Amino acid sequence: MSRLVLLLEERSMAISLEKLLLRLFPSLSFLCIAHEGKADLLRSIPRKLRAWQEPGARFAVLIDNDGRDCREVKRELGRLCAEAGRGETLVRIVCQELEAWYLGDPEALASAFGDESLRRLGQRSQFREPDAITKPSAQLSRLVPAFQKSSGARSMADHIERHRNNSRSFRTFMAGIERIVREVELVARK
Repeated sequence: MSRLVLLLEERSMAISLEKLLLRLFPSLSFLCIAHEGKADLLRSIPRKLRAWQEPGARFAVLIDNDGRDCREVKRELGRLCAEAGRGETLVRIVCQELEAWYLGDPEALASAFGDESLRRLGQRSQFREPDAITKPSAQLSRLVPAFQKSSGARSMADHIERHRNNSRSFRTFMAGIERIVREVELVARK
């Protein structure tokens, strides 16, 4: 069976995705590899992709854009993957930070942090497009003062849903994972 290897910018992404993917895609075999920030991930991509020897492995790279142009970031990552001989790598950009994905699902936010007022968050104009929020982590800390990156990622992964999330970058990432799952299942049937 093929395995999906996710190269991630930071530990909180790995914490969130390990629980979330297991819950939403129970048949998916995957491995999350967290890096120590953007620079570490960018240095690591060519080395890891070239050296990986597991037959049938598929790859995904996930990084925050932190205010940069998403297309430019995606082109840069795509170039690194192609140069390493893995041009088919799924490259996805989190706009602007992982916390935008959390703000995109007010129901999950309310359930994860036990605050019913958060359910109405999506009705406020500034939260309708979570990917457009400049500093989602700051907004989330203001709304949920007890929020911590790691524990928050763990809590949100238990509640976030792919079909009700208003974050376009979250939905795009999930669509990419769904496509990989379908492709892996097709190969397994042959």
